[in-house]
Amino acid sequence: MEFFDGMAGTSWGKWLGFITAVWVQCISGNNYTFSNYSDALKSLMALTQLELNNLSVAKDIGKAFGILAGLASDKLPTPLILLIGSVEGLLGYGAQWLVVSKTIKPLPYWQMCVVLCMGGNSTTWMNTAVLVTCMRNFRQNRGPVAGILKGYVGLSTAIFTDLCSALFADDPASFLLMLSVVPFAVCLLAMLFLRESPPKSMNSVDDESDRIDAKSFAAINVLAVAIAVYLLGFDLTGLSSNPNVSKFFVAVLFVFLLSPISIPIFVIVTGRKKRSNSSDMEAPLLINQEKTDVIETTTTTAIITTTTDITEPPMEDEITKIGPEIGEDHTIAEAVQTTEFWVLFMSFLCGVGTGLTVMNNLGQMGVAMGYLDVSLFVSMTSIWGFFGRIGSGTISEHFIKKYGTPRPLWNAASQILMAIGYIVMAIAMPGSLFIGSIVVGVCYGVRLAISVPTASELFGLKYYGLIYNILILNLPLGSFLFSGLLAGLLYDSQATKTDDGGNTCVGAHCYRLVFIIMSFACLIGFVLDLLLAYRTRKLYLKIQASKNARRG
Repeated sequence: MEFFDGMAGTSWGKWLGFITAVWVQCISGNNYTFSNYSDALKSLMALTQLELNNLSVAKDIGKAFGILAGLASDKLPTPLILLIGSVEGLLGYGAQWLVVSKTIKPLPYWQMCVVLCMGGNSTTWMNTAVLVTCMRNFRQNRGPVAGILKGYVGLSTAIFTDLCSALFADDPASFLLMLSVVPFAVCLLAMLFLRESPPKSMNSVDDESDRIDAKSFAAINVLAVAIAVYLLGFDLTGLSSNPNVSKFFVAVLFVFLLSPISIPIFVIVTGRKKRSNSSDMEAPLLINQEKTDVIETTTTTAIITTTTDITEPPMEDEITKIGPEIGEDHTIAEAVQTTEFWVLFMSFLCGVGTGLTVMNNLGQMGVAMGYLDVSLFVSMTSIWGFFGRIGSGTISEHFIKKYGTPRPLWNAASQILMAIGYIVMAIAMPGSLFIGSIVVGVCYGVRLAISVPTASELFGLKYYGLIYNILILNLPLGSFLFSGLLAGLLYDSQATKTDDGGNTCVGAHCYRLVFIIMSFACLIGFVLDLLLAYRTRKLYLKIQASKNARRG
């Protein structure tokens, strides 16, 4: 293992770790795929909509136990965290596969809640390992890192859905088998290469390294967009019914997914050219050793300044300082005492809670509006969620560097757009579910991609793993409030009983009130995001000045 640890200290090794992190994210969005097999569970277990929604809540409650992954992120090595997540996912989704494939009889309801909770919790270990390691390895590019990684999580739902459509004709049992086996195999590979770079290697950056990183991030963005467009074309053309075309689609998709491996190769080649040029310049540099020492000292000072979190100038009387300022490293106890944490937490709840409700209920929403197959809407939400994630990370970073624009402003914009999307779905005009799934996907993606770097900028990276997992407690909380209670109770009040003991509802009225209430929740989130943007405007001006000073 010493070889892999040493590799993490090199530039190409750091990028190889990032590419394997991207692959992990490609398979860690299984928490958003519940709609693909929820109907099978509902009919097999004769559940009401409230009971089915509570199963999805149990899945999301697994996120609450992500606190364990957050605590472990500062104690355990990245490979061990990945192993825990992959084994838990293998067991959780494997048990669901045994039930849906009718290999075993349906488990008691409480046991199904447990295995769904395990499946949901497995992704928190994967996401924590990936995000914490990569955010620390690329401290100066948190926006692009968060956008890319969260973007591929969004794509993972479409990747799994389209692969299942192409290979297994949307069979829910085969789908669950993929969810259990594929993430386990990918995490075993990532355990070898995804490791935190030693601090010395991160302090050795220069302008050339910045340019290489910028080109590499741009290349990954282009590849990601190409994958998203490719998946979108497959969904809209409906070619999954042709076996030969489906096999060709799968082969090309694998080529796209493997193509980012070219980035570490590019870094290796560029590094060799750089070393060759450096050896040619060695003699002149020795002549000007005194100047070089001054430059190195200045560069090191600038790097140290910009690789740590933005801090206020030291106070005259340090003894009177009560706690860290916003922008410095916070423990979780210090973070929860700040207004900014709770404003971010509540606005996050309004966005992700309502978005999860749509994702968890797409199967029943499609049936209510007269659609027999909802896999298209599941893919649309995933693909457009990817565009929201990857676009918002890169764009918000650009506006910080150029204008010092607070990141939460982008969350505010997404909340307004999401509220409009819910109104469109409440009106239930022809095509409204298609439009609504796109809007919700984009806005949910923006919400996740923006909140991840925002938390690190406000509260630092030292305890980021735990703070991140406290923040995503909103996923089970929002799922319980909006999906489990609001959507479940209102749907059941409109539904009619079926012969097998379940219920069903057909018509626009089934979810209309749910959409209207969620649109009001988004307006509350909009106000909270504006407040957070106002309170952090000075911090982002400092971040802008730091980034520009480093470039200068």
